[in-house]
Amino acid sequence: DEEQLLFQQLPDHLACMALFKVNTGLREQEVCRLKWEYEVKVPELETSVFLIPGEEVKNGEERLVALNHVAKSVIDSQRGRHPVYVFVHGREGSAELHPVTKMNNTAWKSARERAAKAWEDRHGEAPSEGFRRVRVHDLKHTFGRRLRAAGVSFEDRQDLLGHKSGRITTHYSQAELASLIRAADQLCTTESRKSPAITWLRRKIG
Repeated sequence: DEEQLLFQQLPDHLACMALFKVNTGLREQEVCRLKWEYEVKVPELETSVFLIPGEEVKNGEERLVALNHVAKSVIDSQRGRHPVYVFVHGREGSAELHPVTKMNNTAWKSARERAAKAWEDRHGEAPSEGFRRVRVHDLKHTFGRRLRAAGVSFEDRQDLLGHKSGRITTHYSQAELASLIRAADQLCTTESRKSPAITWLRRKIG
């Protein structure tokens, strides 16, 4: 409920980025700097993944980004908008589209204020302080907590969150990739999370 209220108050470009972030666990700058050249097709699984080079990742290690169904829908909605960057904003169909340099901006802060007010109007009580001050980085933590609640193994959580683990984390077999994608998909297949996320996405990009 909190997620839906917040995302509905965000500008379209930030809402897409936030939805992607809460379904991949990427850091803010990893989302902002995500490039199409990082995408790797996996035809055997009828999907793709992203490999972010180490120089763009906080721990310096190449980062695998497995896409669940919601994250893949966000990616597909951005195709063709910009030749280099996945997430851009500006006037559609013009040369004015440019990459988003940060998500934690005035628009984010204004949206969370409106979302807090919407919560109070809907429930007749003040929202939690955590929701009132929700940070962009909290979306990464939410992704990790949801993985744990879904019973995803510690090793898979490490890989999906891009944590340094001592393993060569981007050399996966087809079976291992399929397993990681299934693990990420657990966040969008339960009834309590599936409907708001997918309904929202269709409304915004339709």
